[in-house]
Amino acid sequence: MTGSAGVMALVLAETVAGSLVLLWCSPLWGEVKRGYFTLTGILCSILAFAAWRAAVAGAVPGDAAGSWSVRLTLATMLVTLAWTALQLAKLNPPARIVGVLSVPVGLATLGVMAATGRQAYPLALFELLAGAAFLGSVLTGLLLGHWYLTDRGLSRTPINRATAIMLVAVGVEAVAVIAGGFGAVGSSEAFNPLLTAGALAPWIAIGMVGTTALIAVMVKATLRGTRASAVQSATGFFYLAVVTAFTAEVAVKVRFLPG
Repeated sequence: MTGSAGVMALVLAETVAGSLVLLWCSPLWGEVKRGYFTLTGILCSILAFAAWRAAVAGAVPGDAAGSWSVRLTLATMLVTLAWTALQLAKLNPPARIVGVLSVPVGLATLGVMAATGRQAYPLALFELLAGAAFLGSVLTGLLLGHWYLTDRGLSRTPINRATAIMLVAVGVEAVAVIAGGFGAVGSSEAFNPLLTAGALAPWIAIGMVGTTALIAVMVKATLRGTRASAVQSATGFFYLAVVTAFTAEVAVKVRFLPG
């Protein structure tokens, strides 16, 4: 894959995969009402559709990894749509089965996309998995914060866990950005000049990761309050985290694909 479309395919696929893992591989099924899964499924379906279209636009003819990236982003979208539709139909047991199956599909997409990178495959895969945890954690925290407005009796356990995961993911993301290097590499001119000028992109990324880390600490401190307004304040911080995390990932993924 190549160009701005290829970069957006990477970032969107990371977001979907990370969100699916945190949704289906955590205790949320026994903690929140089923409507939360429907809400997340609708959002992930939209993001998966965008990832598929971006992968199509960024695919390089004759590149096997790019072709498989297109196929697997499509598969991720279809399986996510399937369990979301089952949720809407209130067929919860089948929805859960298909939902769990969507996790390996999303991760397999990242596995194939790692082969499109300019770096060695193990490092490229680590960078994508770190980005998935990073973006998935902030999106999950944001959605949970809103869900507390509809489920007043929900304990703080889910959002506290999401915040803890976010703190760990920020550290892993910082390692991934540093591992990618700070030297100048070839990048598409379709991006903002600030991202393609010399070696500026990784510095922007590390700055945004640091900002996200600060926001995560503020979220954790805010949630120590016992009033319901504490969750609302934390949700506001999660909004900021989504912006900074997304900016960081776009910046660092500009250097992921070959120039």
